[in-house]
Amino acid sequence: MRLLLVALACVICLTGSALPVRAPGPLPHDAYIWQRVWTPALVAAADRSADLIRNWRILVAEADRSGRWTDVEVSWDRVAATHRPVVAVLRIDGRLEEQRMAAMVDRVTDTIRGLRVPLAGVEIDYDCPTSRLADYARFLSALRGRLPPTLALSITALPTWMNSPELTRLGADVSEIVLQVHAVDDPRRGLFDPEQAERWVRTFALRTGRPFRVALPAYDVRVSWGADGRLAGVEGERPILAGAADSQMLMAAPEAVRHLLRRLEDNAPDGLVGVAWFRLPTDADRRAWSPETWRAVIAGQLPPAQVSAVLEATDQADLWNVVLANDGTVDAPLPRQIGLDPACAAADGANGFHLASSGTAPALEARSAGRLRAHTKRTIGWARCAQPQRQLDVAR
Repeated sequence: MRLLLVALACVICLTGSALPVRAPGPLPHDAYIWQRVWTPALVAAADRSADLIRNWRILVAEADRSGRWTDVEVSWDRVAATHRPVVAVLRIDGRLEEQRMAAMVDRVTDTIRGLRVPLAGVEIDYDCPTSRLADYARFLSALRGRLPPTLALSITALPTWMNSPELTRLGADVSEIVLQVHAVDDPRRGLFDPEQAERWVRTFALRTGRPFRVALPAYDVRVSWGADGRLAGVEGERPILAGAADSQMLMAAPEAVRHLLRRLEDNAPDGLVGVAWFRLPTDADRRAWSPETWRAVIAGQLPPAQVSAVLEATDQADLWNVVLANDGTVDAPLPRQIGLDPACAAADGANGFHLASSGTAPALEARSAGRLRAHTKRTIGWARCAQPQRQLDVAR
């Protein structure tokens, strides 16, 4: 009888600690509202996108490398109007001096108490160096003891942590983990690689032993390089690198992200409980997908791109504008090249395109990768031609 009771106790313990197992199908979606300023466009995006998501993960405060604390003025009344639960996210700079980390416990708990809004959870976004994960685990243990027992605590995690013996201890005091699979590698390798991201997700599921979500990108970023070859600047929502000579656009292609999402939906590893999107797209954010594209990726109904180029007449008889148009319902990558009529005597590019030659005919080439939003046009140059072919060749 005693052996039977011991056996039953073991079964109960194993059952209680088992990771969630999902049948194939759509994953629940959260979205990060990471914007520091709550503009009308952001409020409108939250209203319009609330039906897509389970929880908002809202940036409420952040600490820089010196420990200086900055609160974000969130429009809580507008958040409440979306009728979605909120996870308050507090970002800590990964370069924070080690001796300042203990003080962050007080900062975080004081900030949470000061919000005075219903919360589903608290998330710490701290890109901790792998060598300091033991210190981070102690921080999380202390924080867990200061938060209400009913308030879920989650953290973001980096793929590099998977090789650390501290990973299990790190997850002991959290309800779940959000694994970042974008912008975590050398920028020269790009922003997001779906094959590498899937390997990280499946390896993380084997090593963490905790419920987790995967953070997927819905944005692009432009980076610049210094003369020494090091990363010199990053341009996100705000254009700050317009004059940079050595820069490139790092893009998260919707098709690539959808590919990973489909594979995870069809064969989710044990422990994967959902997706967290970074960041909520708005109509005004030109470094993010359009809200329509984001919706199409989540729905799994991403239509093919519909990009065309034409010559549009000006007030001069032989002078034409070269106009690129996206007539589709989702964003499209900029074409690599636009071929012009050989009869054109002169031409030049603009707005990210420059004049190049394509055999015997002139052409406009894109200077770098980019994206054209749905139902929009862009003038990319001019051409001086007599009776040219108005519809132009688009090379992707």
